Amino acid sequence: GNTVRGQRCLTWQAFIFEGIQVSSTLVYQHPTTATINRGAGPLGRWVRTGQRNRRHTRCICSDTPRRIAAVICNAPLNRVNDNLARMARWVAAAEKQNVDIICFPELNISGYSTRESLQISAQPIPGPITDKIAAMAAGHNVTILAGMVENGRSGKVFVSHVVVSAEGLQGVYRKLHVAPPELPIFNAGQKVPLFESDGIKFGIQLCYDAHFPELTTRMAVEGADMVFFPHASPRNSAQQKATSWLRHLPARAFDNGLFVVACNQVGENQSGLFFPGVAVAIDPSGNLLQERLTDTEEMMIVDLDAEALNAVRSHPMRYFLPNRRPDMYSKS
Repeated sequence: GNTVRGQRCLTWQAFIFEGIQVSSTLVYQHPTTATINRGAGPLGRWVRTGQRNRRHTRCICSDTPRRIAAVICNAPLNRVNDNLARMARWVAAAEKQNVDIICFPELNISGYSTRESLQISAQPIPGPITDKIAAMAAGHNVTILAGMVENGRSGKVFVSHVVVSAEGLQGVYRKLHVAPPELPIFNAGQKVPLFESDGIKFGIQLCYDAHFPELTTRMAVEGADMVFFPHASPRNSAQQKATSWLRHLPARAFDNGLFVVACNQVGENQSGLFFPGVAVAIDPSGNLLQERLTDTEEMMIVDLDAEALNAVRSHPMRYFLPNRRPDMYSKS
């Protein structure tokens, strides 16, 4: 990207988004350097370039919008090599569409199960699987978010999602809220990492994590512009699953002023589970940008609009985080 006073700067310029031409150049001021006034809070604020106090700003986006892909794909259980080959095909397709970040469903590499047989697919991070993903990311110049069973230290097994860019492994998110049926085989993660790629700071939550709103708020307070919600959620029709998701995912976006992108596995997993194909993208106002309901594999592509963040985070009545009172939310 460009540079503002020695810092990486990405700017939004004219593009077509949802059929509307948008032209904007925005920067984002962090709270440590931004003047705290109306529209500026614990996450800082968006400002147009040309205003004062451009020093020490964090800038988002480029000459083109940040293009995100969410893949709905099949993930047969313990078919790691087949699932990696499936990933490679989608990553190659994403490159042709100029995608910047591609997100795969929860456990798309190992497949999903609550049976101990799933553990045979567990591998360390970093390890052979992440090396193969790194080769994909470098070969197609895209950041990949992918799910696997991790064989961690001391024999602990995690539901993990890795972030791999063209420069290599950037980090891993380990599922914090392990669903009750998963408890016999999986351990809970203990950290809330954020990642950054192509000027976008984002978090990851896996399936059951989405039902705990405090987690999204923490990510937002720490500077997330968006949260990915990869799922491995079986049963029901695609429409029923989407209806369920749209009860809580718009609230995560609206309450915290950030983008939400979610995707699910699809089809039979060759171990007795069927997954309805669903993907959604939601803007910081809680509006549904895109939705995919399918019984086959599909890739949803959405261009993120920096102005949507600006509209929320510069509005005193629509950006709620600056007015939080965390001291009142826990018992002393």
